[in-house]
Amino acid sequence: MLNYDRDRALNLRTKHPVAIVDIGSNSVRLVAYESLSRSPRPIFNEKSLCALGNGVATTGRLPKAGMEKAFAALRRFRVLSDIMGVSDLYVIATAAARDAVNGGEFLAAATQAIGAPISLLSGDREAELSAQGVVSGINKPDGVVGDLGGGSLELIDVKGATLGKGATLPLGGLTLMDASGRSPRAAVKIVREALAKSRILDRVAGRSFYAVGGTWRALAKLHMSQRHYPLNVMHGYVIPAEDAADFAGLVERVDTDTLISIDSVNAARRPLLAYGAVVLEEIIRKSQPREVMISTSGVREGLLYEMLPPAQRQQDPLLVAAAEFNQLFSRAPRHAEDLCAWTDHFMKSTHLEETAEERRLRHAACLLADVNWRAHPDYRSEESLNLVENTAFTGVDHPGRSFLVLAMSYRYLGLDADVSPQIRALVSSRMLDKARILAAASRLAYLISSAMPDVLPRAPVACVKSKVVLTLPTDLADLASDRLYNRLKQLARLIGREPVITVLG
Repeated sequence: MLNYDRDRALNLRTKHPVAIVDIGSNSVRLVAYESLSRSPRPIFNEKSLCALGNGVATTGRLPKAGMEKAFAALRRFRVLSDIMGVSDLYVIATAAARDAVNGGEFLAAATQAIGAPISLLSGDREAELSAQGVVSGINKPDGVVGDLGGGSLELIDVKGATLGKGATLPLGGLTLMDASGRSPRAAVKIVREALAKSRILDRVAGRSFYAVGGTWRALAKLHMSQRHYPLNVMHGYVIPAEDAADFAGLVERVDTDTLISIDSVNAARRPLLAYGAVVLEEIIRKSQPREVMISTSGVREGLLYEMLPPAQRQQDPLLVAAAEFNQLFSRAPRHAEDLCAWTDHFMKSTHLEETAEERRLRHAACLLADVNWRAHPDYRSEESLNLVENTAFTGVDHPGRSFLVLAMSYRYLGLDADVSPQIRALVSSRMLDKARILAAASRLAYLISSAMPDVLPRAPVACVKSKVVLTLPTDLADLASDRLYNRLKQLARLIGREPVITVLG
């Protein structure tokens, strides 16, 4: 059974935007979401780089210039929230306001500016919400979450939906910059001594390290640009630990302006890159993770996730998003559900092994199969690629996203098309084969049903011994044609069977 909220998917036009204002050490940000959902989709995202945490490590006080910038941003965000009709506005503040002696004074004025109560998060609470964000956005996480902000680093163990106890360390980019006298080399000693006191990293060896926070996202973006990586979405981007450590070491020791593709990183973020790199390299050196995975889901998404009823938390965020796209853009949305069940029956009859992860990806591809039908036929593959490459899906890693691209591209370009070699390189041979099988089945299904509902259940296709048999009811017998037979033949050839079309009665 598909794990998504069909009632919500059917009522997408009834929107109740929710918004979160995040008062961080480096920036103040407003993110408004379409609604409270298992797959929250931002409709507005704006940040103001206020550098509230600048100097807090050495002076103990929030800077006046940073506070004035923050108040101006909060007043603007209050107006924007009213314009968007935000039903619920949540405001949180983190390390800078927590650590500064004038933090209370700032929060009182900030509350006036935004017109809503502000929750000051403790370090443990910030770590917990970061982990919940990873749980909400990454399928079955297993490792340690590290959320690097301007003022602090939060660490917490996560396995599935089970969280460990969080810890907070004064290792944020701005804090390190101040404490080290703007010397990345001096920052190494500070980071090494602080991490030596944390036991959480002792449990990450051979597992994943989930990197959360703007500075680490900027490092990942730079890494992707230097590799000419074929996908643009950072969520789920994986760097092998040794490669991540080497890259972090490079960023630490050179002038960032000399790095290849540095233009891909916001100029205001560049001074913090070296300090984020120091923290990342030392974490890898101490903990020996298998890989570093970037998560764009953090504290804000964790807060939204916590608000969901338990049953909704159990939903699959990838399938929720795919189902919503299907309802919004497909010709006949129920056809996609038919396609899921139709391919379920076919795959079971093949006796080909299919893991639970492969099955959920197949269902997501079926739900997305017809969302680009309005594009010109010559450009539907390109439209599919752009959709899957650039949409903020969560609950899917980059190989999974690449599978969706390939299944949709082969569906429209044909099974022998030379679909992006760079995308193909991100999937295993097994997943490439499954993408082509699903594409062949989808191409056959379209000729049978014209993407309309209630047809595929009456025309099953299944493997019977050495044959792939398509069974048509009498009233659909005239669908049989050379073109339909050739599509069936393509599918049969991929799994080593002979094609047969039969008509009942």
